[in-house]
Amino acid sequence: MELEEIIKQIESQKNLPNLNFSIKEKTEAFTKKLFYTLFDKQTPVADNLMELGKDFEVLAKLVCWEPGSPCQDIWSDYLTRLPGILENLNLDAEAISRNDPAANSVEEVYLSYPGFFAIAIYRLSHEFYKFGLPLVPRLMTECAHSLTGTDINPGAVIGKSFFIDHATGVVIGETATIEDNVKIYQGVTLGALTVDKTMRNLKRHPTIKNNVTIYANATILGGKTEIGENSVIGGNVWLTRSVPANSMVSHTPQINIKNTADK
Repeated sequence: MELEEIIKQIESQKNLPNLNFSIKEKTEAFTKKLFYTLFDKQTPVADNLMELGKDFEVLAKLVCWEPGSPCQDIWSDYLTRLPGILENLNLDAEAISRNDPAANSVEEVYLSYPGFFAIAIYRLSHEFYKFGLPLVPRLMTECAHSLTGTDINPGAVIGKSFFIDHATGVVIGETATIEDNVKIYQGVTLGALTVDKTMRNLKRHPTIKNNVTIYANATILGGKTEIGENSVIGGNVWLTRSVPANSMVSHTPQINIKNTADK
């Protein structure tokens, strides 16, 4: 096959005019700059906010290709919400520091905890999601996902003082609701019971009430599933129905231990 024919065939299949990978790259850079602006003591807030506004303008033009997309004036409204977002993130960091005996300082949480980073990028992206900004919120959380192994959809609703320990393998779906003072551990999935495109506008993911703890590798599925306040969900539990408040749910596997020195 001649080179010209190869080029022609490739170009004929590149039929998505808005598929521009610079959107992903620019979103990742925007996300990092936004994170540093809020937390890094050496980063000048005023200068960076000016730069972020210009970066957002470029992003908005790239992602708002549909007529009537809600991109105009989002940045100025978003700025007014940043102090509140930061206040909630500081509560998250304090909750992690307070609850994790391995945390030696709040600074350690900000600098080294993947769970905090994933929560931070979720909260920053969630406000864009509420504005209806296309693509950017999802790319922001996917940036955190790739770095931390924690997948939080920007559409999820998460309350105050949220704590993810270890973080790796955590999945939180788009319509999940998590109230205040919830702690979850690695490998936890808050997912849908079934996957069907007709459920696009329905609640598909569970509700977790105040003060719940969910231990490693627990799986909780379904939009009608509610975990009552003050409950503890043990490791490896699989739940598809609701649990009342103040419950302890555990999974007890059969474990056999044999002394190999015995003949």
